[in-house]
Amino acid sequence: MSGKIKSRSAANAESMAGSVSCDERILRECHQIYTDADSGLISIAESVGVTLLPPRKKITVMLMGNHSAGKSSFINWYVEEHVQRTGVAIETQGFSFVTSGRKRESLTGNATLHLYPHFKPLQEFKGVSEYLCTEICTSRQKRFSLVTFVDTPGLVDGDMKYPFDVDQALLWLGNLCDLILVFFDPMGQALCKRTLNIVENLNESQGDRLRFYLSKADEAGTESDRQRVMMQIVQELCKRPGLNKCGFDMPTIYVPNPGKTSRCVNQIEEVCRTIEKTINQTVQNTLNSLEKDCEAVSRAITATLVTDRQSNMSNRRARCQACLLGLLGLLVPLLLLAVLMLGPMSKGLLEALLGPNGTAALWLYLAPASQAFRSLDVQQQLYLLGGLGLLSVTLLLLARLFFRSRPTLSSRQKRQLQEKLEYVQDVVKNKKKKLYEDYLRQSVSDHDMD
Repeated sequence: MSGKIKSRSAANAESMAGSVSCDERILRECHQIYTDADSGLISIAESVGVTLLPPRKKITVMLMGNHSAGKSSFINWYVEEHVQRTGVAIETQGFSFVTSGRKRESLTGNATLHLYPHFKPLQEFKGVSEYLCTEICTSRQKRFSLVTFVDTPGLVDGDMKYPFDVDQALLWLGNLCDLILVFFDPMGQALCKRTLNIVENLNESQGDRLRFYLSKADEAGTESDRQRVMMQIVQELCKRPGLNKCGFDMPTIYVPNPGKTSRCVNQIEEVCRTIEKTINQTVQNTLNSLEKDCEAVSRAITATLVTDRQSNMSNRRARCQACLLGLLGLLVPLLLLAVLMLGPMSKGLLEALLGPNGTAALWLYLAPASQAFRSLDVQQQLYLLGGLGLLSVTLLLLARLFFRSRPTLSSRQKRQLQEKLEYVQDVVKNKKKKLYEDYLRQSVSDHDMD
């Protein structure tokens, strides 16, 4: 068996570069559309105040259950390599991420957090960082190239001490995973209260992602023994609020052993189909999210350009109003000065400045105002002069206030935004359409695509 696995591993490593599936390619290209350094959707969105998150290139499947429930054994079977240690005496102490890569490698806690930045908040749980690791293998079996498994600590009741708050860590991690597989071991630990409590809490927010399995079903004795164990587990689960739902399903699974025959029905392929359905749904959700994000970015760019046009129009109106108010503010003291100069003593000076015709016209229009002003007593003249001076200052201040303009985009910025809008509308959307067609062609005929 060991030699078979080694030869398969070598073959996987050789063929890895050229065996990218359609789904894997779609998820990679979608991720690239978001994160491209030059024209990524994230950087375009940030320029107009929209925050986007890049899609993942793989789904995350968390396996949880009681101690020695067969979680690590299932991972080894799925990837067809001895990646995780198994055995009753060697339970998983921390969180182990198992993913595919270019070569076999084991990473420690800090490297794991660097590889999975969206899991960095895990380090906030005291003691977790020391119990994180990543196992990278070259397997391309089944759909492993699109899956990251999270092997979690075995759960037990009693006085078992964990080096960190395992309950809260599992609840937090479960909210980020795409699929949660709960394994119940029929050999006395299936009704572990810690497992049931965590499942009950996860069901409140992630009920559609939970799947339950009776693992190691071939070790549960006769068929009646298995049925009795399953009834006990189902009854205990149904006592929990939110879990007492109709159509409760718990397939029986076990890792096949060519050297051992068993009459127990093995539904382990059902787990593979569940993982495959989750992958397919993730691809569809990623493409749909790409469409929505394109629309959101396009709306934000369009709104920015519309706002800029409105600001330009508002600034032009404000400048016109400011010029008018400023002109009136300057005209008031000039008219007042002209009124004061219309006297017998100033007529010769006005003729020297404006000429006979200009002086006659000015005298014709302003003579009534000059006579009215001179008919006032000194105190009234002072009040009138003060009021006109205050009016002039007010008009000049209003002119200055109206002259303040809203910030606008430069011609270069508007051109860049227009180019980004055209790129999102013409390039990214067409790319998304092409990827969706590639995805659908896996399931439907070419003539159905027309």
